[in-house]
Amino acid sequence: MVSNDQVKRKYNIIFLIDGLGMGGAERLMMPILRNLNRDYFEPRVCALQIKDGNPIADDLRALGIPVDLILVPYLRDVTALPRLYRYLKDVRADLVHTQLEIADILGNIAAKLLRLPSVATIHTMPSQDMKLKSRLHQDVELFALRYFSNVVVSVSEEARKYYLDISRIPAGKLLTIYNGIDLSHFENLDYQQERFKIRQEFGIPNDAKILVTVAVLREFKGIQFMIRALPSIVSEVPNAYYLLVGNGSHRDSLEQEADQAGVRDHIIFAGQRDDIPQLLAASDLFVLPTLTEALPTVLAEAMAARLPIVASAVGGVPEMVIDGENGLLLPPSDSEALATACISLMVDAERRKVMGEQGWQVVTEKFNIHAQVDKLKELYLNLIKQYEK
Repeated sequence: MVSNDQVKRKYNIIFLIDGLGMGGAERLMMPILRNLNRDYFEPRVCALQIKDGNPIADDLRALGIPVDLILVPYLRDVTALPRLYRYLKDVRADLVHTQLEIADILGNIAAKLLRLPSVATIHTMPSQDMKLKSRLHQDVELFALRYFSNVVVSVSEEARKYYLDISRIPAGKLLTIYNGIDLSHFENLDYQQERFKIRQEFGIPNDAKILVTVAVLREFKGIQFMIRALPSIVSEVPNAYYLLVGNGSHRDSLEQEADQAGVRDHIIFAGQRDDIPQLLAASDLFVLPTLTEALPTVLAEAMAARLPIVASAVGGVPEMVIDGENGLLLPPSDSEALATACISLMVDAERRKVMGEQGWQVVTEKFNIHAQVDKLKELYLNLIKQYEK
């Protein structure tokens, strides 16, 4: 452990990321940067692309964190690496922390050329049946992580094992640090008030039961299987409504699914929202029918809102949801199992309450942001110390 008297000055930590849209990796930077110890570090964020207008940039600036843009339109841009090299030199970087594909590749190479320590966080578990171009990009990314980064952080043990199998990254440089959330956003919620307010906003009856999913609307999130399960759910629980929070490329397809299933009146496409704790507090059950996931932080948020969970047993999900305790785990792509699990919890208020309390215990013990930033602090300081002359 590095003590206060060993820190001679504040160190410049550059968070390098592909874009600042509303994806999981992007949103996860917010609680980290909000809670990173400023006695030790001066964080700075650099995006390499503009995604949906980079909305998170404004949130970061509101925290007093500088946000820069080094446009890299595509990976084969031959000017990108020299420009990034100059940028890291100009901002006097002491350590580079990369997230997502292009940043992982170019950021770790640039850091190595500058003799700077670098850390990369891997957030996903990509499919093995991806297209050729995506596979080539993944191979280049894994090559960069293997030979140019100092430490690769996995967000779950399952993801760590996965990358050990496919990447040839040495086991000693691949470690697990669970994503954390800021529990303070959930500690003072007025659940009754939020339930009334959200139902009023969306025109949902006051006695309705709300199932909720918060996700970027992409095909691999598996939401189509939940929509196919909804007719069976509504037949058993007529006052059930499905609140779908988020936007994405798959939204039109999901709306068509809802029309075909005949349950459009029971689905609310809420779009992108910035009041996730309030929406969760107003709900009765969280559903994550995902097909692949490293560690879905939204499950930690659901547990913080004391919601029971129905989720696919994929990736790092079983490290968060203990089947039968704080939720129910199911095989992916199984609408019938989704319907059965959701119905069993929707009709049992006492079981939902017990599971919600169990979830609160899990999230406070394993997924608290303060534990995550403490581990990152020690990692950063130890790496910087190794590189200091």
